[in-house]
Amino acid sequence: MQLALLTAVGVGGATVFGALLGFVFKRIPHKYNDLILGFAAGVMLAAAAIGLIIPSIEYGGEHAVLVTVAGIIFGAMFLNLIDRIVPHLHNMVGVDTENHGPNTQQISKLMLFVIAIAIHNLPEGIAAGVSFGTGNISDALTVAGGIALQNIPEGMIIIAPMLAVGISKKRTFLIALSTGLIEVFGTLFGYFAVTISSFILPFALAFAGGTMLYVISDEMIPETHSHGYERGATYALIIGFSVMLLLDYYI
Repeated sequence: MQLALLTAVGVGGATVFGALLGFVFKRIPHKYNDLILGFAAGVMLAAAAIGLIIPSIEYGGEHAVLVTVAGIIFGAMFLNLIDRIVPHLHNMVGVDTENHGPNTQQISKLMLFVIAIAIHNLPEGIAAGVSFGTGNISDALTVAGGIALQNIPEGMIIIAPMLAVGISKKRTFLIALSTGLIEVFGTLFGYFAVTISSFILPFALAFAGGTMLYVISDEMIPETHSHGYERGATYALIIGFSVMLLLDYYI
């Protein structure tokens, strides 16, 4: 329980850490942002496979593969439903970050974007919490590490637009903090859910894996391939995936 709590704080805190970096580096060139996000996508891809999907098959019993496939599909469909209600990263395009005065329309759009991030953080947090249900701490930390790494650039990108439309630094930080707290709640919820009922563990693991695969394919990869640096982002993804494989094997 203590480790799960620390992980929850770490996963949520990664968003806050990214936000703090966002205050320092208000404008990160797309090239470096795409490389970081590509690396994070590779880490998350490995984490989803190693820490969630493979354990789901191992704990799935007689119909393990069917349960795992069903969980992956339902996880992806769940995030697709959320995406229809509150589009996420790809809807950030169009926010005028050059406007340095208060603008009600821009602020409203940014708040919707922040709410979208918070809602998307919930299933990511649940994925981190569910991974502890296997009892394999290494796999659980792999999943949590992948999600936390992805949260850092996500926390960074919400700072500059909010400051640009006239939101105060204090309020901007509190908003970023709230998105991280959502992930803390999701992690603890996922942990307690599979602790109370181990019967749902295989499906829950696959469901969490499906949500991560959806985020990688629908949001992270398109974001890294939309500024002309897709080759570097692709290699960054491969490196991130390979690093996680090496860590899982040797640690």
